[in-house]
Amino acid sequence: QVYKGLDIITNKVSPQEQSLCRHHMISFVDPLVSNYTVVDFRDKAVPLISYIFARDKIPIIVGGTNYYIESLLWKVLINTKEKPSSVPRLQSDRKVELEQLDSAELHRRLRQVDPEMAARLHPHDKRKVARSLQVFEETGIPHSEILHQQQGEEGGGPLGGPLKYPHSCILWLHADQAALDARLERRVDDMVAAGLLEELRDFHRRYNQEKVAQNRQDYQHGIFQSIGFKEFHEYLVSEGKCSPETSALLLEKGIQALKQVTKRYARRQNKWVRNRFLKRPGPNVPPVYGLEVSDVQRWEEDVLKPALEIVESFIQGREPPVEPLRMEQDEENKRSHHVCELCDRIIIGDREWA
Repeated sequence: QVYKGLDIITNKVSPQEQSLCRHHMISFVDPLVSNYTVVDFRDKAVPLISYIFARDKIPIIVGGTNYYIESLLWKVLINTKEKPSSVPRLQSDRKVELEQLDSAELHRRLRQVDPEMAARLHPHDKRKVARSLQVFEETGIPHSEILHQQQGEEGGGPLGGPLKYPHSCILWLHADQAALDARLERRVDDMVAAGLLEELRDFHRRYNQEKVAQNRQDYQHGIFQSIGFKEFHEYLVSEGKCSPETSALLLEKGIQALKQVTKRYARRQNKWVRNRFLKRPGPNVPPVYGLEVSDVQRWEEDVLKPALEIVESFIQGREPPVEPLRMEQDEENKRSHHVCELCDRIIIGDREWA
């Protein structure tokens, strides 16, 4: 009954959940597509949201990656493709090509065409520097200028353009850090018990073995950068070529690495919610309601019941029975540029400089 009449846009779902309501955007990108971006995600999800609204239903966006959710809520992205395609293709990506250049050369090129953006980005941050260069090459407009245009629109602010869906709310499921860490470790163990290794072996054989043999594997782009694959690289490439004892050690090393990177990612997700949702400056920010999930035995009382009350009030235009979360905005300039001559280092951001 919770799911009845809902449409879910998500990349994380079980078969049982799929049987309860319609889900969108699952298993539609070829694993070898390396240039599928958040812009592609937005361009496919936005028409779906309009389609769901047209059927007088409510779209539920489920995370996943909070950056992708932000791309749907606010005008924050820049589309440099002339004709966005609904079907991801195996094609070259100018950003990936630029990333092959030396960091110093990349940053030098950016300084020539967009000195403001170059001052905001660390010279070693090849991805962001390459993206800014790509924006300029494909639009003819400096990246910083396009961002200023977005921020200057009515309802815009320091973090981007206006809110695209004013009548929206965010439910943030959060847990005590110790409880979350323990749960994530158990989750990895459960994944291994449920057949993770067989899935990894199959994926490695079908998509990765040839790349490794040709020494052209890239764990920085596409599906191969995903958590849960690259951590087992040594185990997969050496399986059957080393002693059982060595293989077991490499397997355990991969499992422990997966646990560590999963916990690190969870921390980044929570930090994103705090910095980009709770502390977002300006009035155009949806209310964020916190739901405590530290004790899963209290799911009904602490999560399900209050969530349903919040959503019901939201749908009916009433004030929910609980107050949304609020945090004071940071006054820190995270893009300030500092040079430590003693260390010969560039430091970006007030906090890092302090």
